[in-house]
Amino acid sequence: MTDFPKSAAMMQRGTEFLGCETAILCGAMSWVSERNLVSAISNAGGFGVIACGAMTPDLLDTEIAETKARTDKPFGVNLITMHPQLFDLIAVCKKHGVTHVVLAGGIPPKGSVEAIKEFGAKVIVFAPTLALAKKLLRSGGDALVIEGMEAGGHIGPVSTSVLAQEFLPELAEDHLVFVAGGIGRGEAIAGYLEMGACGVQLGTRFACATESIAHPNFKKAFFRAKARDAEASVQVDPRLPVIPVRALKNKGTEEFTAKQMEVAGNLDREEVDMGEAQLQIEHYWAGALRRAVIDGDVENGSLMAGQSVGMVKQEEPAADIIAQLMQECEDALARR
Repeated sequence: MTDFPKSAAMMQRGTEFLGCETAILCGAMSWVSERNLVSAISNAGGFGVIACGAMTPDLLDTEIAETKARTDKPFGVNLITMHPQLFDLIAVCKKHGVTHVVLAGGIPPKGSVEAIKEFGAKVIVFAPTLALAKKLLRSGGDALVIEGMEAGGHIGPVSTSVLAQEFLPELAEDHLVFVAGGIGRGEAIAGYLEMGACGVQLGTRFACATESIAHPNFKKAFFRAKARDAEASVQVDPRLPVIPVRALKNKGTEEFTAKQMEVAGNLDREEVDMGEAQLQIEHYWAGALRRAVIDGDVENGSLMAGQSVGMVKQEEPAADIIAQLMQECEDALARR
């Protein structure tokens, strides 16, 4: 970090909180943010985060152990708040002495934040509105990630630049706030640091790192893509409160629209209840993402990607990506 003194100074609160050299988190990408990429990012001075997603406690247990075997640097675990075994997953994090737990996908259920803090871990939360952000920080959240609609995967309706203008002046002085969504270069990182962010989170930029286990077909689709190719999914029935998902347009995105219509029809015929209907939608995404990332089916699988995908041109080691981002950030700050 001595090579980047201005950036280091502005990231100091973030790096002290995370325990790493650069306050750059890797967004949790299901099937991608696993032991190999997570350890590589942490070893390179960033902060890797395991995407637990739909893992069982046993699978998470193995994943954490395998990550620890590959790095002695800090890393986090991202847990989905609606996971039916959330508290069992928290117990696995406790067993391994995980230092940071990211709670994503909704309001943390009662007792979950307390269960994490009980064994000394830090809690990182997401919030789509300022009011909810303040509530979560009052309720035990140690840091906040604000993520704009430019991000890949499940997204909210507001852009990163607007969220940053709304949240940072209100929160950054007294709280740790990381900015995410559409960040592909260090100049953007510099801008958010100057606005008061303590660091940033990037996912798409790391998806095609050399250490990423994503299938070569998946990576090639990223290299070919432009920003406009990463489209948000459409909700076809108001009864199915489907969180939009940003992914590269292909047959899979069209199939998702058809899947929603099928599930809506099941609701009409009272063949499923609302809970089961929503679960079917979530299971669709989990399966579709695996088809693309692991099997390389880039036509029918889900190519979740943020709009920064247009800046992903080639496979690079995670360490080179972080070094490039930090150099761009430092150069931008030096020009101020």
